[in-house]
Amino acid sequence: MIDVKNSLDKLQWTAEHHYLHIIAKHDFMRAWAVQFELAYTDFRTIQLALQLSGKQHETLVKFTDAYDRLYVFEYEFAANGLDAFYSKFTTQDDLNNYEKAKNELLAQILVIKELGAND
Repeated sequence: MIDVKNSLDKLQWTAEHHYLHIIAKHDFMRAWAVQFELAYTDFRTIQLALQLSGKQHETLVKFTDAYDRLYVFEYEFAANGLDAFYSKFTTQDDLNNYEKAKNELLAQILVIKELGAND
């Protein structure tokens, strides 16, 4: 698999820090939006590496699903801000689902990092 360690590290950092930012109810800031967009680029780069490997379809599917589940939460904040986020995700179950989505993406990132270590 092509080297995507930097993209994996940046996506991991962004997922962790964006979650903490939102849960702490910090206001939206421009840097957050830039990080959100760059994380999408890292996501697509990792997807491409998995596709090009020709033997990681199951990992690709799991990684994409995990990212898509996290994206729903991050997009609401990026597009509409903190108040809209908490208007849409009003219950503790919603916030637990956000944390679960973040943790699943981080788990998939670790799987992919291990693949790179074994190449």
